[in-house]
Amino acid sequence: MLINLPYPPKSKSWNFRFFTLLALLALLSLFFSAKQSRASRPSRDLQAAPLSAARSGEFKVLTYNVAGLPQLISSAKTPRARSIRQIGQSIDAFDIVNVQEDFNYNDELYQLNNHPYRSESMGGVPFGDGLSTLSRFPIVEMKRVAWTHCSGSDCLTPKGFSYTRIQLAKDAFIDVYNIHATAQDNPSAVEARKQNLQQFASFLQEQSACQAVLIMGDFNAHYAFAEDHVRSFHQHSGMLDAWVILNNQGLLPAFQPDFKARHALQVHENCESIDKIYFRNSDKLSFVPKDYKVEKERFQDEHGAALSDHCAISMAFDWQLREAASPAIN
Repeated sequence: MLINLPYPPKSKSWNFRFFTLLALLALLSLFFSAKQSRASRPSRDLQAAPLSAARSGEFKVLTYNVAGLPQLISSAKTPRARSIRQIGQSIDAFDIVNVQEDFNYNDELYQLNNHPYRSESMGGVPFGDGLSTLSRFPIVEMKRVAWTHCSGSDCLTPKGFSYTRIQLAKDAFIDVYNIHATAQDNPSAVEARKQNLQQFASFLQEQSACQAVLIMGDFNAHYAFAEDHVRSFHQHSGMLDAWVILNNQGLLPAFQPDFKARHALQVHENCESIDKIYFRNSDKLSFVPKDYKVEKERFQDEHGAALSDHCAISMAFDWQLREAASPAIN
């Protein structure tokens, strides 16, 4: 069984334009290739607040697929450069932001943005993975990993996931992951997406064992669709789904034999989104999630049109360092 996409299917003419433009971009990128290797160094161009010695606090997060493919092939309805410039300014309200499809308008995204720590773009299509992380807190380490399995047009960019280690306070660190899984619903894409999540789970287990973790991104998957692997990922990774906890009574959505996904712009707080936020506590650091929100009004233009073809998803977390266990007395 194939599910209905949360996006309108692409026409043959769209596909022709897509591949033609990619060929042109590849040629142009030979002349503008300096960006493609600058993938892991956080920006410190903006002034950052001194690092606190606090043992508890609060932070707000956001995940947003910004539809940053070139204007000619973007499925978003509003002009991309102007819209992404507005997005970059609007996300200032959040402490940690994960962005997907940040391909060809990274300069616009960062132009009016005030986060002091920002990952550097790998470049536009076909060099970049489209994953950017912006933070109010120091980014002390970053890695990018491309999928080993892909399908269709997703194979034309090094899509995958990124890892950042972020320092909330002097003694508080969190491993933050940004993810963009394979899209579409054909058998090849469904299998690739399953392999994506298995690859991600293996990396997560090795890289972040015993660490506090936050995952935000576009999973392109629903619990309600039996062919998707996201339910198994949730059950075996030890991660907690913030929407499930806060808005679905702690229950994963049941399988639906005739599942039909909502359009990505039609999601709301009481339905599952493919854009997900997961977290995991550690022995040293614990989180309390609160205030899950689909941020529609914040990311609209002056006419009320959405700035992307996805909704942005936000949350807030209270965090607290756990007290170290007292040494045993013999």
